[in-house]
Amino acid sequence: MMGEGEVRVSSGGLGYFGVCAFGGMLSAGTTHLVITPLDVLKVNMQVNPVKYNSIASCFTTLLREQGPSVFWRGWAGKFLGYGAQGGCRFGLYEYFKSLYSNIFGDCNRSIIFFLSSASAEVFANVALCPFEAVKIRVQAQPHFAKVSMVMFSTFEHSVDFMYRNVIQRRKEDFSKPQQLGVTCLAGYASGSIGCLISNPTDNIVASLYYRKADSLKLAIKKIGLLNLFTRSLRIRIMLVGPVVTLQWLFYDTIKVFSGLPTSGKVSTK
Repeated sequence: MMGEGEVRVSSGGLGYFGVCAFGGMLSAGTTHLVITPLDVLKVNMQVNPVKYNSIASCFTTLLREQGPSVFWRGWAGKFLGYGAQGGCRFGLYEYFKSLYSNIFGDCNRSIIFFLSSASAEVFANVALCPFEAVKIRVQAQPHFAKVSMVMFSTFEHSVDFMYRNVIQRRKEDFSKPQQLGVTCLAGYASGSIGCLISNPTDNIVASLYYRKADSLKLAIKKIGLLNLFTRSLRIRIMLVGPVVTLQWLFYDTIKVFSGLPTSGKVSTK
């Protein structure tokens, strides 16, 4: 039964995808805006690991040399750019998931998750590029590397695993706040795993962008194989895990207030 003032949006219709796009835009834009200071710290630690050998030293040095405003450089580009990316990423992900689930059925959910997120990511990155270019000029920061397919697939499988093997009850048996709690746990898992996988790429991009190396081979050699996986990993986990968690929480909360179910299910018509 619908509560007073609650809006019903039919799942799979244009209104449904519109709500998903709006939720993705708002969740991605606001969360990336909030973590702008951590993003600035991450980039400087990647580019100058000798000078900024810890989070504390990076923070105090930047504050002393450039003032507090340094931590908010590029905030507008992050909010608008990642908002546009999030709207396309989440909205089109739901659209493609519905499309591919009708094509492949429920026989192989991993294929549906990967194809849906990969298809949506193409449009999401096109939407992000103009804003990211502006942000780079303002903040002098490389692309914030993400593995979108891993994030979405891990999230979907984490939700399914928790209901099937940990809680051992159907999602529909829980209240909306309890379902949002599961969303947060699955979101953190997806963000952390995506962070571990994308960390080498993030370090290489930073090295190439700041001309610390002139080629991919030289960048890997200069950084070192072990450092590719460990450099700035702690701050990236601190940054990516909560950001992805908040994105899924905001996104699912908007869906709930619109009368839609929380994320984490493949349905066929």
